[in-house]
Amino acid sequence: MTLPEGTAPSVNLLGDKLELCSADPVTGFLRNGCCEAHVTDAGAHTVCALMTAEFLEFSKAQGNDLSTPRPEFGFAGLKPGDRWCLCASRWRQAYDAGKAPKVVMRATHREAATIVPYAALVAHAIDSN
Repeated sequence: MTLPEGTAPSVNLLGDKLELCSADPVTGFLRNGCCEAHVTDAGAHTVCALMTAEFLEFSKAQGNDLSTPRPEFGFAGLKPGDRWCLCASRWRQAYDAGKAPKVVMRATHREAATIVPYAALVAHAIDSN
């Protein structure tokens, strides 16, 4: 399989092939279910996170409402327990505020560690080995 043009090699934080984050709801900058790093993705949607009520409230308070359905965009809204490709900078902001959701290391692109300290991601990992 050939990567879409502008996509960094799909390697996760553990050094293995990047795994699917979520197909339901479909996530990722390319809407292929993976948190791939793509040159046109200014937000770096590279962190596969397990949504929590606390994080969804935090994100909404920051102006990024991920929980409200937006049918005009085919978006049902996220709920606790959903996996979603977050912008690495938003995850770091939540981490700094003590509200960071858990991270799926196997589905988080290694490029996330250029924005978020690797140790912080490991500390929040649900699958570190």
